[in-house]
Amino acid sequence: MQNFEKLGAFYLGKRIDTDSGERLDEQVLYDSKDLTTHAAIIGMTGSGKTGLGIGLIEEAAMDHIPVIAIDPKGDLGNLLLTFPQFKGEQFEPWVDSHAAAEKGMTIGEYAEAQAALWKKGIAGDGQSPARVRQLKNSCDFSIYTPGSEAGKPLAVLGEMAAPDPAVRKDRDVYNDLIEGTATSILSLLSIDADPVTSREHILLSNVLRHCWDNGTSLDLAGLIAALQQPPFTKVGVMEVDTFFPAKDRFALAMKINNLLAAPGFSAWLEGPPLDIDQLLYTEDGKPRICVLSIAHLDDRERMFFVTMLLNALLAWMRQQTGSSALRAMLYIDEIFGYMPPVANPPSKKALLTLLKQARAFGLGLVLSTQNPVDLDYKGMSNMGTWFIGRLQTKRDQQRVLDGLRSTSGAGGIDYDE
Repeated sequence: MQNFEKLGAFYLGKRIDTDSGERLDEQVLYDSKDLTTHAAIIGMTGSGKTGLGIGLIEEAAMDHIPVIAIDPKGDLGNLLLTFPQFKGEQFEPWVDSHAAAEKGMTIGEYAEAQAALWKKGIAGDGQSPARVRQLKNSCDFSIYTPGSEAGKPLAVLGEMAAPDPAVRKDRDVYNDLIEGTATSILSLLSIDADPVTSREHILLSNVLRHCWDNGTSLDLAGLIAALQQPPFTKVGVMEVDTFFPAKDRFALAMKINNLLAAPGFSAWLEGPPLDIDQLLYTEDGKPRICVLSIAHLDDRERMFFVTMLLNALLAWMRQQTGSSALRAMLYIDEIFGYMPPVANPPSKKALLTLLKQARAFGLGLVLSTQNPVDLDYKGMSNMGTWFIGRLQTKRDQQRVLDGLRSTSGAGGIDYDE
């Protein structure tokens, strides 16, 4: 059997005979360098998208490559269920009691059966308990639950830290960071703010720019004060009070204050800060696999968090040196709603920028979806690898074909076959 334990080779399993459905003794290896040009995982529910995504994350961990995984569905917590000894008592807290009852087994018996099944399964793929142990020891595995204390909290709004001077010198990235932060905060207030026409967005952006230009970080309390008494006298050529009267500024500040005082909002302020370096590595330099679970959040809160994270990732990326090797990975388990073809949610601009620029810095994106018709294929044309599962409808199939035709590396494929 071919040895798959070599740096840069991700072991994805064994090839399947398409006619018989039988598993062949032929390994499927994936060059991790290909992930610097990003990957898409597309297929209907039940086609194995999350399983493949977890496989890619685990292989990255085996090569000590840190991963930030956004988990909108709550499925990626299984990454922490690694039991090298395959003992039933290790599985017992996690098995389904209803499934055990249906099989006429006690929970303990069912846990033993599941442990044996898992051990047999990985052995069938040529893997051993020793490899599971190696995976467990290779990285620090953590689950964060922003906006909740169910897992580790994350202080997304604890402090809006002034960007690094290198980021502030890059005007495009700096402007996008200011725009994205302002849009995210206003979206959390249910204010649909256009960066060009919305006075709320313009005022908030000017406050952020003034403070950050001077190296000053802001928390929500400081933001509320700055909105009521802006640290500047003019917006453009107009006086602040003419552009945005004090009464209206007070109303906007009150909305943020009400958000701050709302029951449960304190969870957004607790825990470590939203710092990409801390999410990728421990204090002693060990790579991390960080699952950011957002299944408990509503759509508005999810959009806010994802946009803040993507903007932080962009700022982090701009501080890195160039790299042709895979340095880190961002995995999103369901991209639906974050990069649609027509609408422009706050997350879209940051995602498109990452897809275009992250390659030069060794940051690979893996985006998974069961909704291929809801993707911006101009953005997806930057994807170098497409993992395509079962697609139920002709519409889905056609959209994926259209997307493949738009990619630069898809030559030589007969799409009409």
